[in-house]
Amino acid sequence: MNQSEESVIRAEGPWTHRSVHARGTRFHVVEAGEGPLVLLLHGFPQFWWSWRHQLVSLPAAGYRAVAVDLRGYGGSDKSPRGYDLPALAADAAGLVRALGETGATVVGHDWGGLVAWTMAVLDPKVVRRLVPVSAPHPLRLRSALRSEPFGQLRASRHALGFQLPILPERRLTAAGAALVGRFLREWSGPGWPEEEVSRTYREAFRVPNVSHCALEYHRWFARSQFRPDGLRYARTMRAEIETPTLQLHGALDGRMLPRTAQGSGRYVAAPYRWRLVEGAGHFPHEERPEVFDAELIGWLADEEPDR
Repeated sequence: MNQSEESVIRAEGPWTHRSVHARGTRFHVVEAGEGPLVLLLHGFPQFWWSWRHQLVSLPAAGYRAVAVDLRGYGGSDKSPRGYDLPALAADAAGLVRALGETGATVVGHDWGGLVAWTMAVLDPKVVRRLVPVSAPHPLRLRSALRSEPFGQLRASRHALGFQLPILPERRLTAAGAALVGRFLREWSGPGWPEEEVSRTYREAFRVPNVSHCALEYHRWFARSQFRPDGLRYARTMRAEIETPTLQLHGALDGRMLPRTAQGSGRYVAAPYRWRLVEGAGHFPHEERPEVFDAELIGWLADEEPDR
């Protein structure tokens, strides 16, 4: 990592940077506050910094907020494998334990949301509350990709190009990672991101090997659809989720369509709440942080969340 990339990944703020080891892998985490643990999992094409607003609001509300660079991103290890959802869920569960806790509220955006859904099935004791953001249940996503060629499949067309070797990595990092900036603009609501925000994400994506590792997530999901590991995963994910769940989604999300995500409640047997964030696209926690934080913190403070 050069000095510029290092300064982006270790951005200063009212938080602390450190490394935590889980499942033989070193993860870069950023934490602030004291109280019940809230684990924050980012999506594509981002890194821990996407939770900068919540790293302020959650501690102010009495929570210990920990944002992590997922495997292959930011300051975390860029391992050659481990980018399937069961492995990523095991990473996150291991992190909760490595942070000295037996359970946490898990908030996941985009790919982080798919990881969070998976954790709630594979390691439910670790997930005390579940908050998927811009992330349908994995089986809802699979179904929509197959049944809506002009809907969710069209919205996910960029991922089809990611299946090629080598070339997608080069395209993502070319011209100062301009394609990353384009994804942020196209998937968000009007007026976001500001140039400084776009520049931060573009710079972070130029960290060596991040582009390849990030694409491995997409490659596993697509290629495993008809493989034994993918079919086994799909069968496992049919289990009902017994964790109180708040699902947050941007009303203008063109990357994960609201109608794709909306059917996810059928997999939750526990109290479930669905909230659309008006005026926001795929990144509601950044585009409308005040609205997002009010929904999240209000729900966390509710000892008996509604169904």
